[in-house]
Amino acid sequence: MTTPRDLLIVAMDSESSRPLERGDLSLALAGAELIDLLGAQAVRLDGDQIVPGYRPAIPDRLLDQAAASLVQQMPYESVDDWLWRRGHGLAAAYLAALEDDGELTRQHHRWRPFGAGRTVLADSPARRQAEDRWTSQETVLTALASAAGIDGSQTGDEPDVADDAVSTVLAAVHDAVTELEAERQRRTIEKAAFDNIWRGNGD
Repeated sequence: MTTPRDLLIVAMDSESSRPLERGDLSLALAGAELIDLLGAQAVRLDGDQIVPGYRPAIPDRLLDQAAASLVQQMPYESVDDWLWRRGHGLAAAYLAALEDDGELTRQHHRWRPFGAGRTVLADSPARRQAEDRWTSQETVLTALASAAGIDGSQTGDEPDVADDAVSTVLAAVHDAVTELEAERQRRTIEKAAFDNIWRGNGD
């Protein structure tokens, strides 16, 4: 399994006090992909620029797609640009991949045997691996979970990460999520103001 898949499993397994924002999770998943590519030496960072390395054999198809999508020539892509480009719709893509791989199951209600049911995680080795990383508070996974807004993750000061490149990615994920939240709040304020104008015109 990969860090993005582990992160999605943790997100689905965690009882959150508020609904997770899919955009936040997608940005965190894109960061998780980049961290795994760093670990595979498929990329390195030059400052905040993503420089491709050799192309390893990657059995996970989504992570392999991520490696294939790397900008191969200068000027290379920044970490921030990668998060926004690669993160677009990424949560849905990983959810579909889990379902295709049999990691999800439909929970049917006995009174509605032919209903669509609710999608839940299957009891699988992949789920247990993700749970092990989560319960052991593995640094990278908990930092990504914190950025995505998953309850039970570390809060407050960011955990120390020995690898400077990984630290750069984690910081970029947090910044991107903060930027996305600011944009959501701006749109909410604008919508409220627009609604007030219409209500005022209707009086």
